[in-house]
Amino acid sequence: MRLAAVEVGLLLEVVWVSLVAGVAVTVLFSLVVLFGSRSAEAGRGGRSSAAMAYAALALLSFAAFALVVGYGVNVMLAKG
Repeated sequence: MRLAAVEVGLLLEVVWVSLVAGVAVTVLFSLVVLFGSRSAEAGRGGRSSAAMAYAALALLSFAAFALVVGYGVNVMLAKG
């Protein structure tokens, strides 16, 4: 359906994709902060194995965050 030279289907697609991407990026970065703080807390408590596990989870979360952001930038800069 076309309304005033705007493709309504494409507009709705932009809305839902931006909502999903915004939630995904927020959740991933929240996990980075959560696991990073738990790692530091476990390290101060003398639980080095738990600290290493939380640090690994923080790094994995950050890698996923960086991939999602990088993909988003790539999509925005791609000529379509």
